[in-house]
Amino acid sequence: MATASLRKIVTFYCRFTPSYSAIGYVARGLPLRRFARDFSGQTWLVLGGSEGIGVAAAGGATVVAAARNADKLRAFAASVREPGRVVCEIADLSLRDDVLALAARLEARASRIDVLVNNVGIQKRDQVLTKEGLETSFATNILSHYLFTREMLRRDLLSESAAVIEVSSGGMYNHPLVVKDLNITGGGYVGVRAYGLSKRAQVVLTRYWRGTAAGTGRDFYVMHPGWVDTLAVGRSMPRFQAILKPVLRAHAQGADTIVWLAAARPRQSKAESIWFDRKERRVHIYAHTPKSADTAGHLVDFLASCTPAVAAGKALTG
Repeated sequence: MATASLRKIVTFYCRFTPSYSAIGYVARGLPLRRFARDFSGQTWLVLGGSEGIGVAAAGGATVVAAARNADKLRAFAASVREPGRVVCEIADLSLRDDVLALAARLEARASRIDVLVNNVGIQKRDQVLTKEGLETSFATNILSHYLFTREMLRRDLLSESAAVIEVSSGGMYNHPLVVKDLNITGGGYVGVRAYGLSKRAQVVLTRYWRGTAAGTGRDFYVMHPGWVDTLAVGRSMPRFQAILKPVLRAHAQGADTIVWLAAARPRQSKAESIWFDRKERRVHIYAHTPKSADTAGHLVDFLASCTPAVAAGKALTG
């Protein structure tokens, strides 16, 4: 048993380290492949914009950075040379009430967002429930993304040519879509599985948004940043970070595809894809993960059932 487990770990690292680490970023020549990134006049909104990839992605425009840690947000705003370019919004994105309050504040200011980066995400080793009774990684990693994007569309806060970019993870490759296990609040919780399931759900949710928004002029993408040396990785996977730290990606390398997608707006050839290192990639690499009885419709129905009802006459249709 121990031998089989060790073999699995070695195979995993040998297969993915050359691609997902900084080695892959450099080997693909991305540092030399410059692209135009003039976002002047645009407004970006980055959920999870106080550290790591979120901070690196939030460049070149007026940025609304939303996160729960006020000190980190203020430090980020102070680090930007242009005064007033960063607008800080304090919100605990694991809480539905905070997500809705953030959308309401933006609506009250008549904000129009050109790029929405759904970057907020966590991985918990132990099961933790929010004060609203939901499993925290589910509430943060997928439910808040769905609820906030739904509200941005419903309240008409996205510009006509907006891009919505989901930040997923290579961890989703290990898991099929299993809707019933997304919000485990009792026994059977495994932190790494909960994280992977929510990241798979992000991919499927993006397919749903692409279908409902077809022909509107808005673009929806899901990407994964590779293995990035973030504080969040250190908190949730300290051993992984310690082993691979010399080759983990810098924040800007992890955010590179986010910025490129916002600038290039590439045509996606498949209904469901994930973007990595500026290229459209397949969403399944193992034989078992496509074998799910759940669909995008099942996922959205479940997410909708976990959110406050939409007021009559203001429902999002697509």
